Amino acid sequence: MTSEVRSAFHGRADDPGDKRVVRPFGDTTGDGMVQLSFTLPVAHDKRAEGAALQLAAKMGLDPAMVVHARAMGPLFTFFVVYGSVHHLVDLAKVQVVEREYPVLSAKEVDAAIRSRLGRKLVVVGACIGTDAHTVGIDAILNIKGFAGEKGLEYYREIRVVNLGAQVLVPELVGRARAERADAVLVSQVVTQRDAHLHNTREMSAAFREAYPAGRTPLLVVGGPRFDESAAQALGVDRVFTRGTTPGEVASYLVHALLPGAPTEVTRRTA
Repeated sequence: MTSEVRSAFHGRADDPGDKRVVRPFGDTTGDGMVQLSFTLPVAHDKRAEGAALQLAAKMGLDPAMVVHARAMGPLFTFFVVYGSVHHLVDLAKVQVVEREYPVLSAKEVDAAIRSRLGRKLVVVGACIGTDAHTVGIDAILNIKGFAGEKGLEYYREIRVVNLGAQVLVPELVGRARAERADAVLVSQVVTQRDAHLHNTREMSAAFREAYPAGRTPLLVVGGPRFDESAAQALGVDRVFTRGTTPGEVASYLVHALLPGAPTEVTRRTA
């Protein structure tokens, strides 16, 4: 590591006890430069740019400059501002959800299901509410898959029921019961007014009401705006976010559902 890079840290980066307090950089290491964009409900003029700079200052950018401004109709302006922040980030205090299971190959997943379940594992997937964006659920379920990995339809020991978009929660629950689903996968892309959170809570409550205690299928939700650590608060077993691959989901299903998995996941009982 060069001396320049070390200067972005407070302490030695190779010291195990180092807190690794860092700050962003743009032009030079550790200068704190960041770029952000936003829209203000004002017409595009000098006053609007002044308002954008005032907002940037209140957000901690000092100094800041407007590097792009464009009218969005007569009453709105889109801005890109660039400036320096003095905030620091302590990497030792960053909390993330670590994957607690190994990613298995398709053959390993199929072998585990055959040996431990003795039948096909049933997965029902859907986009619920008014969400019509099937890209996420199709990336995980369809045989074409995502990021070079084939979807769950490719797995010989997984039976996939893809209900598509704009599925009502009662319809999803009913189909899951009819198919005797082991797992239910829900994708949510629409996030206006936290619709993805409201829909997920409604879905999890409906499943708890429809099934005996502790007998609900594995409930998994995914989407680009979810927080991976919010599973318990949303009443689901797992939250996946952007970049998740079919192999990660299939591996999770094996370790969460099948007894005897080396790193079996503890199911929620609430």
